[in-house]
Amino acid sequence: MRPLTEEETRVMFEKIAKYIGENLQLLVDRPDGTYCFRLHNDRVYYVSEKILKLAANISGDKLVSLGTCFGKFTKTHRFRLHITALDYLAPYAKYKVWIKPGAEQSFLYGNHVLKSGLGRITENTSQYQGVVVYSMADIPLGFGVAAKSTQDCRKVDPMAIVVFHQADIGEYVRHEETLT
Repeated sequence: MRPLTEEETRVMFEKIAKYIGENLQLLVDRPDGTYCFRLHNDRVYYVSEKILKLAANISGDKLVSLGTCFGKFTKTHRFRLHITALDYLAPYAKYKVWIKPGAEQSFLYGNHVLKSGLGRITENTSQYQGVVVYSMADIPLGFGVAAKSTQDCRKVDPMAIVVFHQADIGEYVRHEETLT
């Protein structure tokens, strides 16, 4: 378990900023204590400093995980967000998409969101902007990337993709043996 290097921190913060923008500071400086990011086996964990001090007594090879896994670095040193970060990204999301009840199951099976399943979208969402996907009952379901801007969504045909799927809460069931 080690702190992230400057390059790793930059890459990770750029990815998270696609979804929550300048609210990134709110993740680190929280009212219930200070939180930090730590790297362990190419995975980035979000952990309170209190728990981090307690975990210092455990050797690195015996430690399986600590805190919440935010994502992992790929072999090419790109950062990929995991679905476990959704609970921390959703309250601070700048751009949101709500999908209709009929499209929820399709999204939770790993498919992209079509225009016919789109309920609402945040105003001024640009193309390729990171978005958090909600059900119509305001339950966060996952996140993705907007395939079309808000203005384009109004005039596109019903079978066009409006949000590219990246992660959803259905991954807990589909990939439970590899999700740590």
